[in-house]
Parts: sequence; C-alpha cells; structure tokens
Amino acid sequence: MIKLAPEGKPFILGFFGLTILVVLFAPWGALLPFALTLFMAYFFRDPERRIPEGENVLVSPADGKVILISPTPSIPPLLRGGEGGVSESGEGGFIEVSIFMSPLDVHVNRAPCEGTVEEVVHTSGRFLSAFKHEASLQNENIAMLLTTRYGKILIRQVAGFLARRAVCRVKIGDSLQKGERYGIIKFSSRLDIYLPKEVNLRVKLGDRVKAGETVIGEMPSRN
Repeated sequence: MIKLAPEGKPFILGFFGLTILVVLFAPWGALLPFALTLFMAYFFRDPERRIPEGENVLVSPADGKVILISPTPSIPPLLRGGEGGVSESGEGGFIEVSIFMSPLDVHVNRAPCEGTVEEVVHTSGRFLSAFKHEASLQNENIAMLLTTRYGKILIRQVAGFLARRAVCRVKIGDSLQKGERYGIIKFSSRLDIYLPKEVNLRVKLGDRVKAGETVIGEMPSRN
C-alpha cells in the first residue's frame, strides 16, 4: 500500500469524486479527471526512506536536483510579518545548498539531522519559477531554524510558480530526528538549506538527491 501525505487527500478525493460525477453524466469525459486523480496520488506519495546511520551525517531535506551551492557569511533574516527579523551568524559562515523539486519528485520534506525548532517564520512574496536564483529570497517561503549539536541550520521551503503553498508541520520547541518528516511543498518548488561552513559536502551541482536518504554532508567530529 502506497503511503500518501495527508495534505494530498483533499486533492485526491476531490478529483476522484469529480471522476464519479462525470462517469454518471458524461462517461466519455471521465478520462481527464481520472488521470488527474492518478497524478495527485502519484504526486503526494510519501515513500519510506532508509535513514543513513552516523551521528555526524547530514541527509538531504528534499528530493530533487542540486541547483546551487554557495558560501554565505550569515543566514538571511527571518522576517516576521514585515516587523523585522533575526539574522544568525556563524563563526565560519554557512554554505547554502538549494534543491529544485519538479512536479515528478516526492515533495515531502525531512529534517537533515537531529535538532530543536527555534523559529518557524512564514514570509509572503512572489511566485517566480523556483529554479531562478532570485526566487530564493523573493518568493513566498517558510523558514525553519534548527538548533543542533553543530550550530544553527536554516531550512527554507520556497513556493514556486506552480507551488503556491508550503506546509510546515512543526512549531517552535518541537524536536526532530534525522530524516523525520516535517513538511511538504505542493507542486514544483525549491528548498534551501544553510549548513555550517565547516561541513564536508558530499554533493555537487546537478546531483539528484532523496530526502532523508542521500547524504549531503558530514560534520567533522568534535573531541
């Protein structure tokens, strides 16, 4: 039995109900809503993943293609309804890794490592194509700041041209385990993660990754 993300059930049931209605009144037109029902079930699939072992291993928070790897001196401000925000700076800065999710990818997001949710901030914005660089800061997004044994890690769910809504299932104070599901972005979208600069990256531009399964980096051991 295929596991489905709960956020997809209204879409699946809605198109299935439409299919039934069309079959009753115009059977010849049922193919399209039936095809959309199957697509919704495929899109909102939520397969189990094999979480890699190792306390210093960081896993990908999303399925998709790595489209950006860039050093940055600090985590961007987390805006609170236009009333300001916070900016976290690390001793060595951060490395931003961006993952683009096409409509064919699994869109359930997972925690890269164990940590405690310090901030969850929704920011309204535009709906540019998610693969564009400017979409990272200009598009509507939900940023989650994790406090981890390695320092601060920011994960930002970015809405795209088709994806008009991201869902973050956790709140401030919640604890997450490595590979644990924490949210979903509906339809094609992007996810940015800011890792401590000392991370040893295990991915490169163009790599395909799977949430909760692909190792994107390893943190050096601390004696």
